[in-house]
Amino acid sequence: MGDVDLEDLSILESLSILESLSAATEGHAVAATEADAVDRMPARWVAQPASTEQTAAVMRVAADHDLAVVVRGAGTKLRWGAGPERVDLVLDTTRMDTVVEHAAGDLIVVVGAGRRLDDLQADLAGSGQWLGVDPARRGTVGGLIATAATGPTRLLHGPVRDLLIGVTFVRADGVVAHSGGKVVKNVAGYDVGKLLTGSLGTLGVITQAAFRLHPLPEARSWVSALVTHPDASRVPINIHALVQQVVHSQLVPTAVELDRPATGGATLCLLLEGIPPGVERRTTEALDLMGDGAVASDLAPHWWGAEPMVGGEVLLKVTHEIAGLAHLLTALDDACAETGLTAHLRGSVAVGAVTVGLAGQDGPIDADALARCVAGLRQRAPSFGGTVVVLEAPGDLKNDLDVWGPVGGLELMRAVKRQFDPERRLAPGRFVGGM
Repeated sequence: MGDVDLEDLSILESLSILESLSAATEGHAVAATEADAVDRMPARWVAQPASTEQTAAVMRVAADHDLAVVVRGAGTKLRWGAGPERVDLVLDTTRMDTVVEHAAGDLIVVVGAGRRLDDLQADLAGSGQWLGVDPARRGTVGGLIATAATGPTRLLHGPVRDLLIGVTFVRADGVVAHSGGKVVKNVAGYDVGKLLTGSLGTLGVITQAAFRLHPLPEARSWVSALVTHPDASRVPINIHALVQQVVHSQLVPTAVELDRPATGGATLCLLLEGIPPGVERRTTEALDLMGDGAVASDLAPHWWGAEPMVGGEVLLKVTHEIAGLAHLLTALDDACAETGLTAHLRGSVAVGAVTVGLAGQDGPIDADALARCVAGLRQRAPSFGGTVVVLEAPGDLKNDLDVWGPVGGLELMRAVKRQFDPERRLAPGRFVGGM
């Protein structure tokens, strides 16, 4: 018998896997291209299931062939977190994009994980309702849950995990599971939805979700004030003091956002919602509270709800105690001064969650400077009562960087991962602690 060509065997195996994936998705599986890489890690195949049942079939093929799977919706957050150790299969959810049920009278919607958020908000607007994440964006429902990226209105409407009341997902072994339901007070399995929220697709493939909704407000007003003069030195305590006044006032804002560029003035902006007379009254009170120069508008600022990516370089997520805001701003300024970086901070300072775009002053960020800046912030994190995570960075900067930093309850998280995905088949290495 002649020698066996291992390359030919590999090609035959690859074709067999692609054929199985194509059968599972009724013809919607292809060989991956360079555009399908996940954080520079090339993939081998892309499958697009159109239902929970097809997703389960795809995951059974992956289990049979020990394929590492990364779930993709719109792909807007695929570079968040650590890079995956390997990617055999990209599971694209965008064909699961139907609104399964909208119970307008109960303020409940059940929707496929691949539905785009801006499309979903347009669907709901006809009934005078919306999903309380702001602003509308092109990411998908599944991506919203996987990243827990709620947006500014989290202050009043709560985070994603509080809006999610039920979820259908497929385990790594291809078994379909359900958690929660369509009733807000349904407790059965509710914690599983919370586990999936923010897990970056490392515990299961979300195929369908049920959310509680909010009525669209009759009126909205954004009140903004420049809290540092463009030509003046920064005085973080002034920003902190104003945020404290707003938080402890009777304004009840839907959101309190700070935009603090690397140069120029910082802006504090409040969103007020409700019936027209109430919004008008609270707008007047907010203008008085925020001082001379404060302005009101029916339109959001252009930067509202967007991450402050500076030149497409590095994005941090920083949490903090509300009372620790001044310490955070000082720590950030000191870390940048020591490393020669610039920082653009933006986010929900009345919630204690902001994002920071880092860039080099005279060119691309140096890996050593980034590592020292992140380490300096983490060292001072106890002073502002929070954490520092590198959400996004060019791949070469991530290589020797702990993007997650110290995490409490890590062993418990690993135990959960072992229960949901013992073979580490879902986005291996992307989440906390290399999970």
